Amino acid sequence: MIRRLDHLNIVVSDLATAADFFVRLGFQATIAADLDTAFLQQVTGITGAKGRFIGLRHPASDLAIELLQFANSPPAATNLVRANVIGLRHLALEVDDIDVVVAQLTAQGITFLGPVQTWNQTGKRLVYFQGPDGILMELAQYPHPTPRISAGDT
Repeated sequence: MIRRLDHLNIVVSDLATAADFFVRLGFQATIAADLDTAFLQQVTGITGAKGRFIGLRHPASDLAIELLQFANSPPAATNLVRANVIGLRHLALEVDDIDVVVAQLTAQGITFLGPVQTWNQTGKRLVYFQGPDGILMELAQYPHPTPRISAGDT
């Protein structure tokens, strides 16, 4: 049945800005291409859709991120940055030392929604911030880092 989580697709308004943001988080671009209108129409059902795509991977994860900019996207919903809106809410990145990463990202101009918090149920430390187009992001540090599972281990 399902072998693994493969990728997360994020539609953005400015492909270069979004790609730069994820590269600053340690992702590496693996592919970039214009997307064929006929192909996009077959896949999405959107007539006349045109777009550009950048695929990114992080060396510590098997999950790819696909950034897609459509030529004529409607404006983003303004309430998507709130954690209580129904639907896909945020992308969480596990880190070894949340304080160091927060300091590094703050130095790069990233603003966090609040200070680092600790969830008493698990001891997980976490903080939210926004990426391009209001993408809600989380940094998470666990008291016992989660082991990586490779495809051969499942």
